[in-house]
Amino acid sequence: MAISTARETDLPGALVQAMHVLQDLYAETSRPLGLTPQQAHLLRVLLAGPLGMTELSRILSIERSSLTSMVDRLERRDLVTRIPHPTDRRACHINLTPVGRTLANEAHTAFTTRIESLTTYLSPTARRSLTTTLLSVFS
Repeated sequence: MAISTARETDLPGALVQAMHVLQDLYAETSRPLGLTPQQAHLLRVLLAGPLGMTELSRILSIERSSLTSMVDRLERRDLVTRIPHPTDRRACHINLTPVGRTLANEAHTAFTTRIESLTTYLSPTARRSLTTTLLSVFS
């Protein structure tokens, strides 16, 4: 039987705590931009390019009906547009408008700036190690 240290067994708890902190930061940074955290996440995902509703639903882990409502609201604000699918009349891709792209970048910058401010105490070596570890686990 392997002996585990408190630090090893605390990893799941630390990751859950980090997740909650990041969710709170996402809400805190998206609110002043007039976005819900889910809307900010959707806009951020679309920075990579247009995606279909099925793919967005999977990435965002939300039901298609909820996604449709969210896209409707963002479309009314001129942040996204629906692009008809070239071969399937029932399908469309969601694309950022220029205003939506600007807001998505603002939301992303606000979020990453807050994370940077919370992690300034880490040494360059610790930052590299943490980055490498997180990328290897979550990629």
